[in-house]
Amino acid sequence: MIPIFPDKIAKKGISMYLMALAIVSIAFFRHAMPVVYILLGIMLVTGFFLLSSSCSKKWMRYPVKKFAWRVFWAALLLRLAWVVFSYFFYKAQTGQPFEFGAADAMGYHEEAKWLAEAGWDMVRQYYGFRNGVSDMGYPFWLIVIYRIFGPSVFVARVFKSLFSALTCVLIYRLARRNIGEFPGRMAAIFCTFMPNLIIYCGLHVKETEMLFLIVAFLERADYLIRTRRYGIFTIAVPALLALSLFFFRTVLGAVAIISLFAGLIFTSNKLVGRTKKAVLIVFGVVSIAGFAGGTIATEVEGYWEMRVENQILKRNAQTAGGNQWAKYATGTILAPMEFFMPLSTMVDTGQENQMVLHGGNYVRNFFGIFVLLALFYAIFKDKNWRNLSLIGAFAVGYLGVISVSGYGNAERFLLPGLPCLLIMAAYGISKLNARNFKYVKYWYVVVVLMEVAWAYFKIGSRGLL
Repeated sequence: MIPIFPDKIAKKGISMYLMALAIVSIAFFRHAMPVVYILLGIMLVTGFFLLSSSCSKKWMRYPVKKFAWRVFWAALLLRLAWVVFSYFFYKAQTGQPFEFGAADAMGYHEEAKWLAEAGWDMVRQYYGFRNGVSDMGYPFWLIVIYRIFGPSVFVARVFKSLFSALTCVLIYRLARRNIGEFPGRMAAIFCTFMPNLIIYCGLHVKETEMLFLIVAFLERADYLIRTRRYGIFTIAVPALLALSLFFFRTVLGAVAIISLFAGLIFTSNKLVGRTKKAVLIVFGVVSIAGFAGGTIATEVEGYWEMRVENQILKRNAQTAGGNQWAKYATGTILAPMEFFMPLSTMVDTGQENQMVLHGGNYVRNFFGIFVLLALFYAIFKDKNWRNLSLIGAFAVGYLGVISVSGYGNAERFLLPGLPCLLIMAAYGISKLNARNFKYVKYWYVVVVLMEVAWAYFKIGSRGLL
């Protein structure tokens, strides 16, 4: 087992990024990214690989508590630094402290600001008129912050940094129980320095809080499955966390419940115990039966019935907007690629947010081979997939739903699967040996080709070649 993130792979990750960036920028010179995004990408990618490799060595022998605190403080300070930088960066670029094209972010901010000033009676009336519960959680959280601290986007983002840092610690607790101590530390370090997770702390959208709830649910659900002592509180916490996800994105709540059942059903009886498994499954069935006729169930059913129509509408909208090749990005094509999507946008097609995120997306692409190795070892070599079924069911279930939804290549919609993929990547790296490392070498070439091909696709689909 490899207990650390090898320096050799980290340096290769940087060199392949620079190669892909150089080829794309020269081949599509007229559409090359502005220098500011190139420099930002270089900083984020080199920072991720060098810090992940260095810290996995330095922190390897720390006691558990010291390691967890080190992860927390490193993650928090990095995110706070980004919050300060991005606040002034976006203000300089857009004239306001919000990301480019901040339709959702501005909507959340203005809604929360108005309702915070109007008072709780107005909040109750306003949300009482809504038919569904999806997307209510984040505005309500902003209302609470604005009521206490005033309508400050900066304070809200400080809380985002705190939640994101706690997410890294929870990843460590979840991963070490599932894939071992040292791979678990690797996963936590990857989360600490992952560019996408840092960048979202400076965006006024719901993803950071949503990721915290996802990881908190998975960690508590995994604890429930594995612990020998359980009671009402142990059962209630993951149940409430799963319920909270419906108030952020309906499909997340549904997938969370399904993944919990998958974990209970497939996890080895030696680990769970037959009696406990039966009790928890019966409890879950009773809970679902009580929930089945409610507003949330109706909303889930509506989303499922509309999935094909939504995909068609999304593709038609993209085609009408000038993306002539979008019609080929179907669920059948995207589903096998979701473990390393979205591809990195290294050209300027007017998508500034994607250019800001391109470095983090490259890291996801580069880590794809390690995720695939993790799947192979869990299913065929180690054959311990049953004991990893909670994490696997959530990742595969959510990414599978997204792949057929019309948003299978949208970074923001793929983000909830990222924590599970980083755990899988750490597991895959820990299984490297002389025999399977040749596939990693092939992947180095594949990643560069993917980035160049994606740049060609982005430009060609808009008729800009």
